[in-house]
Amino acid sequence: MASLTVENYVKTIYSIGMNRGDQRSVATGELAQALSVSPGTVTGMLKTLSEAELATYTPYEGARLTTAGEKLALAVLRRHRLLELFLNQTLAMSWDEVHEEAEHLEHAVSDRLVDRIDTYLGNPSVDPHGDPIPQADGSLSETHGEPLAKFPTGTRFRLSRVVEQGPAFLRYLSECGLDLGVEGLLLENRPESGAIIVQVGTKSVALGHETASKLLVTPLGEAR
Repeated sequence: MASLTVENYVKTIYSIGMNRGDQRSVATGELAQALSVSPGTVTGMLKTLSEAELATYTPYEGARLTTAGEKLALAVLRRHRLLELFLNQTLAMSWDEVHEEAEHLEHAVSDRLVDRIDTYLGNPSVDPHGDPIPQADGSLSETHGEPLAKFPTGTRFRLSRVVEQGPAFLRYLSECGLDLGVEGLLLENRPESGAIIVQVGTKSVALGHETASKLLVTPLGEAR
């Protein structure tokens, strides 16, 4: 069984590539920032992953997961995201609380227990943040949605995924009424000023383009 550190590294490498939407090598600096460790620590671990044939590591370029590394990453993500949903649905923990708890639990639960949780929850396709949940066979459904910042004024949308999952950011979204699945209207999109205004229910919310780029939405059409 892989160590906690190995599991965290392969999961992070895979997640960075998936959120970026490509399969380029993940740079040492990207990993260091994501894992809050020094670049030197990352370099040493990437050599370990390379020796274990979980990743290919090229100095000054970064690392890319092998087939075995990707399989392990998907297994860890499956555990993590099912645990997040389990905590959210059965213990009523909010979406800003479940990530940290799942981080601890994902290394302790067995695949058998994870499969039981999956069945209990009705074989869900996404976690509380809209991230796709890998299936037991390692398959992963395609994610839907595009960044809110890409859409023109007048677009009606449904919030389908949030790619930034820091607790403070998620709490801010909830305060704005921007919970997963909510429907809204894009009142203004002004790229020149980096500002977006959306209507959610009776509330108008101003967002920066950087924030809006982290919200993936499914368009419902344009307002008449």
